[in-house]
Amino acid sequence: MNPKEIWQTVLAEIELSISKANFITWFRNTKIHSKKDGIVTISAPSGFAKEWLESKYNKQILKILRNNSPDIKEIQFIIGSQTPTTIIKRIKKKLIPNSVSDQLNFQEFTLDKETNLNPKYTFDNFVIGSFNELAQAAARAIIKHQGNLYNPLFIYGGVGLGKTHLLQAVGNDLMKNSPNKKVKYISSEKFTSEMIDAISNKGMEDFKKKYHKIDTLIIDDIQFIAGKEKTQEEFFNTFNALYQKNKQIIISSDRPPKAISTLEERLRSRFEGGMIADISQPDMETRLAILKNKIEEKKIKISDDVITYVATHIQNNIRELEGALNRIIAFSQVNNTIPTMKNISKILSQIINTPKKMTNCKNIFKAVCELYDISVSDLFNRSRKKELVRPRQISMYLIRQELNGSYPYIGEKLGGRDHTTVMYACQKISKEMENNDSLQHEINIIKERLYN
Repeated sequence: MNPKEIWQTVLAEIELSISKANFITWFRNTKIHSKKDGIVTISAPSGFAKEWLESKYNKQILKILRNNSPDIKEIQFIIGSQTPTTIIKRIKKKLIPNSVSDQLNFQEFTLDKETNLNPKYTFDNFVIGSFNELAQAAARAIIKHQGNLYNPLFIYGGVGLGKTHLLQAVGNDLMKNSPNKKVKYISSEKFTSEMIDAISNKGMEDFKKKYHKIDTLIIDDIQFIAGKEKTQEEFFNTFNALYQKNKQIIISSDRPPKAISTLEERLRSRFEGGMIADISQPDMETRLAILKNKIEEKKIKISDDVITYVATHIQNNIRELEGALNRIIAFSQVNNTIPTMKNISKILSQIINTPKKMTNCKNIFKAVCELYDISVSDLFNRSRKKELVRPRQISMYLIRQELNGSYPYIGEKLGGRDHTTVMYACQKISKEMENNDSLQHEINIIKERLYN
């Protein structure tokens, strides 16, 4: 392969392992500048990007390069098309002040070789919201009642929602409180890799002894063992050995057990026999809390308006929120500019391709009341008249859909109603929308009034 093809392979693998925000921020406009005598020189678009790639992605890039071309010994980074020597001199002189690196927390955490735990993941910096409350509560509970309460604990949710953080926080807490206990965090892919090595080297007995003497086994992304017959068999044996000794097992996945295709029924049954907790997308309040928590950690100042803008436009997961925040900080430091409402859309233009137009509860209430010819006060009173109940339910549904408001938040905005009432209303409208063309049309009219 030529350098361009090699780099495309590297980018393709990295894109699968990090968020879209981080990928665009740090890898856009990068390329292999040269490949000679086992040294690959990678060109970055700016000094800041160069330093970040060196600090955060050096090992990952080198590993992928060696997989494709074993003769590669090391990598260097340059800015644009200049030589490494020239660039190093410029960086030392002026380009990236020390304060920038300090501000951005270029902090490396060393993984514990025995446990594979990363000390940066703790309960102290784990933001709790309605989207992860059950999973967090269950995780804390098993710390006090290992093997006797929720066993296994099965946590599932989409990419970038904090599953790994929560799992590692449990492991770190267990090690802190019971340092003599054997805790092991491992991905299912790593488990498979170790098992294959053990089979190849005739070391299965040692492999089994290693895992069967663990007190708490934390296995991430279990969905990747689906379809791997030998891995499932060995994990089933490990699971049973630990379970019979009341050892704690914690599992994560991107979907519930019943949705993991080609998973053996005996494993599915074991997983469903414990506690299953999901982590959904964070609501608006939680996204704000996460951003403020990260900003406090980094000891930087960003206005509430900018924070709200980010939380409103990036809703999918926590990883993308962090990527957006890193981009804001990087842009501000490189350009010596304070992030404001005037420049924030430009800063995040590559991440937010189609910005969602802003609205709020007040505008939703107004649009609903105009369509159904009622007053805003009618939405808040306790009347059960049909002509008022439907607009009230639609208001709840729209706040949920357009603002991603939590059920308690919506209930508070509509006169202090119970969250179960709000949940019922949202589910009712959502279900009716599937077959009721008239309702769909009415809600589309309301949305047009909100945004046009």
